[in-house]
Amino acid sequence: MRLNHHNRYPYSAITTRPDFDWPDGRRLAVYLGMNLEVFSFGDGLGAELAPGGPQPDVLNYGWRDYGNRVGAPRMLELFDRLELPCTALVNAMAYDEAPGLVEAFRARGDEIAGHGRTNAERQGVLPEAGEAALIAEATAALTAREGAAPKGWLGPWISQSALTPDLLQEAGYDYLLDWCHDDQPVWMKTRNGRILSVPYPQEINDIPQIVGRKREGAEFADMMIDAFDVMLAESARRPLVMGIALHGYIMGQPHRLKHLERALRYMQTAGGDTVWWTTAGAISDWYRERGPDGA
Repeated sequence: MRLNHHNRYPYSAITTRPDFDWPDGRRLAVYLGMNLEVFSFGDGLGAELAPGGPQPDVLNYGWRDYGNRVGAPRMLELFDRLELPCTALVNAMAYDEAPGLVEAFRARGDEIAGHGRTNAERQGVLPEAGEAALIAEATAALTAREGAAPKGWLGPWISQSALTPDLLQEAGYDYLLDWCHDDQPVWMKTRNGRILSVPYPQEINDIPQIVGRKREGAEFADMMIDAFDVMLAESARRPLVMGIALHGYIMGQPHRLKHLERALRYMQTAGGDTVWWTTAGAISDWYRERGPDGA
């Protein structure tokens, strides 16, 4: 029997790799991945607060829309209070559907990364030409609005085809976030070069935990703290990346925001000067230039 293989990267145990530091000798890089997503009323994909009824499913659509109208602005105020940067993972249609929201993150200097056109669709089910067109359309919209092309990409619903890394590298992307296979950046082969995989979490991620596993804000915050404690101690032996994936319609709810704030304040205090609070793009840039197998 032979297993199918992606042939993107070889196996490597994290304990056997060369050592390196993040900027200023820091050992643990932490970034917030703030998803800014829009959905199609009456059809398409979308997370559910409760089992969906016949379309138009106003219960779940309205719950998701709350994230852009209230939850994300509330979380932005929290990030301002804590003076924390983030990577905004932006559906390109958010500029028109939630005017001013992406711009508010831009104004505070946050990274704007690509996240497809809308989270009402998946890209990985499309033929190559259709997926390339989706990437091109989203990239053009973000470039026009931001004045520079995005460096990173997270597929809607973590959706990839067998060709996605190739298409992203060919579209000019430096890094992707879809693979949750490591706690350090990993170079992935493409048909015309390579692209960097920056760790993005599926465990410290509010959708799988709160929507999928029915955990609540207090427990999710405790998970953040527990993961941080373990990774902070381990980072003395090897540099690590800890991402925290957030959505306005989940952690922006008032009964959860207090727990998010509790966890982030703990991490700021406990981490001291050994933690690099940063963005996914800055992690990519640093690793590409100074990592053990950089450019």
